[in-house]
Amino acid sequence: MTKDFSFSVTATDGLARRGEISMPRGTVRTPAFMPVGTGGTVKAMYMDQVRGVGADIILGNTYHLMLRPGAERLARLGGLHEFARWPHPILTDSGGFQVMSLAQLRKLDEKGVTFRSHIDGAAYEMTPERSIEIQGLLGSDIQMQLDECVALPAKDTEIERAMELSLRWAERCRTAFGTQAGKAMFGIVQGGDKPELRRRSAAALSAMNLKGYAVGGLAVGEPQAVMLDMLDVTCPELPAEKPRYLMGVGTPDDILKSVARGIDMFDCVMPTRAGRHGLAYTRRGKINLRNARHAEDSRPLDEESDCPAARDYSRAYLHHLVKSGEALGGMLLTWNNLSYYQKLMQDIRDAIEAGQFFARAEVISHGWARGDLPTL
Repeated sequence: MTKDFSFSVTATDGLARRGEISMPRGTVRTPAFMPVGTGGTVKAMYMDQVRGVGADIILGNTYHLMLRPGAERLARLGGLHEFARWPHPILTDSGGFQVMSLAQLRKLDEKGVTFRSHIDGAAYEMTPERSIEIQGLLGSDIQMQLDECVALPAKDTEIERAMELSLRWAERCRTAFGTQAGKAMFGIVQGGDKPELRRRSAAALSAMNLKGYAVGGLAVGEPQAVMLDMLDVTCPELPAEKPRYLMGVGTPDDILKSVARGIDMFDCVMPTRAGRHGLAYTRRGKINLRNARHAEDSRPLDEESDCPAARDYSRAYLHHLVKSGEALGGMLLTWNNLSYYQKLMQDIRDAIEAGQFFARAEVISHGWARGDLPTL
């Protein structure tokens, strides 16, 4: 068992990278998709199922967990790994995005941000130091800096102000994190849709010699082409020997095109949220189980899948569950969707190892945006 955090690239195909992140709690195969376990649970899934579909790491969220059950309480109960029965690596988001998007009566200054909970209106203060303290109490293996994420579109001056503030907060987070054996703190590149700001942010964070780097402030409503343009200017500025994490992304097509630009890690609520709303991801594309045409369809979602949810239940049964509002419908479709995403990542890793990522892109896509894939 490794005693420290390390990252190695084992194969490349163009800018696409196959690698491994090693930590005391386990190895993360990259490119990796992290199921989102915001409040200590991957919604509608048992943790054994999450592991069973192939996930090496999950994501938890500082904002939600500090509100309930509370960071200090979690620490007394043995930390998030013990609490949620997930003994493998966990990455925690700093809570910055949720403070900006969910919290009420926000007041932001150099020190940090004060806000009221969207749940009960209770007052809180989040500083860079407190964010790292909370993540330490949770016991996460990868901790994210506190940053300010600006919704796009925004004025150039506002994007630059938030980017510079995020850099100063990154320095404070690095100091607060210190040296923790086997764990890592990642910085977050900001800069909106402005290439020069992205380059400046990436260069400044790289100079801090952190153990990993995330690209934030994307997948927030801007066109995919803008997101890809920002990756094109950002990734070359980040150290090749460190993992790169694109936050909050995304669709299978987003993932393929981002891997092609050198991204190693992803997270998104899309597969779990879609499952709870009756939408299945399959290698033939999306299937909306709410549609009446599935009411008497005895076929499974995918007869060749290794996932029981995809292979062993008829579309008619899944349609019935979804239309009836039965909880089992969301559970089965979430299981199917996370299995699909992990199979997608394994196919990507295999293709990079074989030096055929771009050649196999259409097959890897499993029915997604096939006509657009040559522009990878």
